[in-house]
Amino acid sequence: MRRLLVTLLLLLVVCTSASAQFRSTRNDVSRRSNTGTVTGPPGSEQANAQADRDTSVAVDSTQGFSVRKLVRGYFGRDTLTPGYMLLGTAIVPGAAQMYNHDWWKVPVIYAGIGAGIYGGIRFNHMYHETGEDKYKYLRLASYAAAGAFYWGQMLDGTICFKTSIKAPVPAKATIYSLLLPGLGQAYNGDWWKIPIWTGGLMACGYFYHFNDMQYKRFRWITIMDRNSSETGYIAHDKISASQAEVYRDKYRRWRDYSILATVLVYALNVIDAHVFSYMADFDVSDNMAWLEVQPTVIQPITPLYASYGTGSSPLSNPALGVNLQLTF
Repeated sequence: MRRLLVTLLLLLVVCTSASAQFRSTRNDVSRRSNTGTVTGPPGSEQANAQADRDTSVAVDSTQGFSVRKLVRGYFGRDTLTPGYMLLGTAIVPGAAQMYNHDWWKVPVIYAGIGAGIYGGIRFNHMYHETGEDKYKYLRLASYAAAGAFYWGQMLDGTICFKTSIKAPVPAKATIYSLLLPGLGQAYNGDWWKIPIWTGGLMACGYFYHFNDMQYKRFRWITIMDRNSSETGYIAHDKISASQAEVYRDKYRRWRDYSILATVLVYALNVIDAHVFSYMADFDVSDNMAWLEVQPTVIQPITPLYASYGTGSSPLSNPALGVNLQLTF
């Protein structure tokens, strides 16, 4: 139970840090582009005014969590981002389905969660009465079914969340990887990364199981030595109690490292999905068509005049030059 609580706490820290990524999506970028831009040379009043507008939009998109915004969104008076919607449906199961207007899914979700919890409580009572192992496994299966319905309603709410852009939305990619490692990479189209992250998590799980098994083995040896009247070597394991204590501490430390490695791989999987969803429309090809070179006529910005005798003539005139246009 203690290991489970520690693992859940670490996952909570990762999810909390990742939730900061939900505060701005490409919807903010499209909203800035739809408002129109005012072009002008750098340093001009038009450019400074446009920079101020862009800055104000960016600041508005990174505001902290607001309960009022969450409530208004679920009552249909405001538009929620995928992160807000996930938070709401994590607190109240089925809230995302109500926001997406999939009302028929709400009773299915509560029926599944309720049936799983009821079955778990009932089989737990029967297991304590009879002591049969089958009721213990049925209890575990019932609680797992309730958890699957709870997890599925969050995933379903994110999938059915409608966005105004076709490109991968960073918030949705992050949520996908939070709920199922590798799913965010599939959403971004990076299918080749799925074996890497799933394989990394499976390797971490294997090392945790192996180190935990060895830790329990050597802990049993030390306990048997304490309860025995004889000291020294234990004939069955061919190892002394003092050596068993050293191995016990070593495998316990490696088991804890396996837990940290699992959390690290899980967090990197979420970060990878979020970052590469932003870079989905970034051109990384070798095509150099974006570099254009063409002749042009250079016009003077401010004509200068100087006096020659009784008249004046311009010192700067239009000249031929080369126009270099670089798009990146």
